[in-house]
Amino acid sequence: MPLFDMPLEELREYRPPREEPDDFDAFWSVTLSEARSHDLDAVFEPVDFGLEAFSVYDVTFSGFGGDRIKAWFIQPRAAAEALPGVVEYIGYGGGRGYPQEWLAFPAAGFAYLVMDTRGQGSVWRRGDTPDMPNGANPSIPGFMTQGVLDPETYYYRRLYTDAARAVEALRSRSGVDAERIAVTGGSQGGGLSIAAAGLLPEVKACLPDVPFLSHFRRAVEITPTNPYMEIARYLQTHRDKVDTIFRTLSYFDGMNFAARISARALFSVGIMDTVCPPSTVFAAYNHVPGEKAIKEYYFNNHEGGGAEHLVEKIRYLRALWKPQ
Repeated sequence: MPLFDMPLEELREYRPPREEPDDFDAFWSVTLSEARSHDLDAVFEPVDFGLEAFSVYDVTFSGFGGDRIKAWFIQPRAAAEALPGVVEYIGYGGGRGYPQEWLAFPAAGFAYLVMDTRGQGSVWRRGDTPDMPNGANPSIPGFMTQGVLDPETYYYRRLYTDAARAVEALRSRSGVDAERIAVTGGSQGGGLSIAAAGLLPEVKACLPDVPFLSHFRRAVEITPTNPYMEIARYLQTHRDKVDTIFRTLSYFDGMNFAARISARALFSVGIMDTVCPPSTVFAAYNHVPGEKAIKEYYFNNHEGGGAEHLVEKIRYLRALWKPQ
């Protein structure tokens, strides 16, 4: 894939103005308060997947609207002290799959929670959590325009809230150091990481890879692929809804959450990424106010740094927290 976005020198300085609704903070404060009116009730059920070096738990907790969200919790079986924790969010269309697919962080000495994605998990990894407001089983995308005419009903209001509650579920677990919590994920999972870190000051490290869900207007205008193209196709038919939709999306834009991140941040970006264009990634990254770094993978598309960057993330957190 050839370069199609801005030159790298411009990307590094790209910090577009944020289109933030006046009631952004109030909207999310009310949303989280409503979610917290339901008991978190995080249940960790031990399960046996034949992984002798790890303790594995099938987790259920209350997310948006009290809906029950699934997750895996995995930690080293021999852990003798409270471990730093990592919450992982999953890319678009994927679900939590099986514990054997998620062993890198536990093997590196972290307590690790992988959140299932409501309504997704039917494309490239299976999921188990329905989208409860309408009883929808995990299904094929798209999700980008579900309820998009109003921020109250938009699909990602539910998913961002689930992401915040997943952090609270991990922090509630005995044997987890609640003061050392990181969030991570690729693509959609990266976008959820930015949202969770922007919503919760309890998050101390934010590690989004090739993050989705940022700088929506530019993404929709220049990206030739899904998932952003779902919005463009919707607007081809609903021509009178352009302003309405982009107003809704402003409540969910990663730039606005990035500006609220107090955690240390390590981003990654593929400079040839046609799914989440590099300008949209830098738009979020350059709004992060605190200590931060970004790994640039110049010749990579949406795979970003792949396994190489996973090593970078583990090294970053071990240097930060040095788990034994």
